[in-house]
Amino acid sequence: MFVLTRLLAPFLAVLTLAAAPAPLAAQNLFAPAIQVNDSVITNYELQQRKRMLQVLSAPGDLDKLAREQLVDDRLRLQAARDSGIRPTDEEILDGMTEFAGRAGMTRDQFVAALGAEGVAEQTFRDFVHSGLSWRQLVQARFGARATVSEDEIDRALSQQGTGSTVRVLLSEIIMPVRPGEEDAVRARAERISQIKSFGAFAAEARQYSATATRQDGGRLPWRDLSELPPPLQPLLLGLAPGEVTAPIPLDGAIALFQMRDVQETGYTPAKVSAVEYAAYYMPGGRSAETLAKAREIEGRVDRCDDLYGIAKGQPPEVLERGTLPVADLPTDIALELSKLDPGEVSTTLTRSGGQTLVFLMLCGRSAEIQEDVDRTQITVGLRNQRLAKLADGYLSQLRADALIVER
Repeated sequence: MFVLTRLLAPFLAVLTLAAAPAPLAAQNLFAPAIQVNDSVITNYELQQRKRMLQVLSAPGDLDKLAREQLVDDRLRLQAARDSGIRPTDEEILDGMTEFAGRAGMTRDQFVAALGAEGVAEQTFRDFVHSGLSWRQLVQARFGARATVSEDEIDRALSQQGTGSTVRVLLSEIIMPVRPGEEDAVRARAERISQIKSFGAFAAEARQYSATATRQDGGRLPWRDLSELPPPLQPLLLGLAPGEVTAPIPLDGAIALFQMRDVQETGYTPAKVSAVEYAAYYMPGGRSAETLAKAREIEGRVDRCDDLYGIAKGQPPEVLERGTLPVADLPTDIALELSKLDPGEVSTTLTRSGGQTLVFLMLCGRSAEIQEDVDRTQITVGLRNQRLAKLADGYLSQLRADALIVER
């Protein structure tokens, strides 16, 4: 099912699974598990949803995720029906065919592939029914409010690129390599690189990683692959969800990345042409005293210019500031900067064999301006973004107004 996992991951957020016939011995599966207004979600539906999530290698607590998604799908379907929206059988079948085509399969092949993994055909049909109902409702309710002006398109042209892009959902472990610990850290990195479990990787991150994400098991948010250092991009593209890179040597550290999910989108931010950053070098490495001083400095600075006051009276080499293309940045610097917004700080990196802490701040990014941008694509992208925000707000309102009872 790897093909399904890679191609259908972008649609996990809207999966809706429904009940299918079961033997008499399993009738207890059809007992209500959650009431959503005047509708119920059965134990069987929860079981089916969780199975689908497992097949697609979804990260996180699958029991919790199955419940949340099914509740949201009930609310979507109820709202559509209340507005008189009922997709026809032909529309549903077309939707099933289109969805299967995204995996390079016919509808029958897709149904057979899901069935082999224990997911009922009715589950797939109801998933398409719910998603199609919601899309039609959002279009009918918010379509007139999602128009895009020429001025908005012009502003977007300086910020948006064209073509498809790959987004990745990663977890990271970055382990400092201190003098005398080289062999032990390398051996540990080789062991971690063989991990396939999200939970096991997260546990290793909490124990060994030196990054700010360690408390969250090394989990990073979604980011465009193009934002990451060029040497990492081909390594990450070769990973399936759950797989880990081979150990990646950095300056004074070893990095590993686990792929949690991957998406391909058709509406992308502009390619970054250059990154402006400042690096303030602090003696003491990652000692408690130096890290405490770094936190104190972080609370005093809001922009890169503020670091000149911090470095005043010190040798010029303690403060480095520059603007470089991403491809020309050291890999570890580029990686940390990719996580930051302008004005944010990282204290993950060291230099001089771990004896110097790098207080790294992102000053800003410069985007390439595309000359031959398709205005239609920009319009569609902006309109879809606006519709998505309106739809998310409406769903939040439906949740707040709903009677939801866990049994």
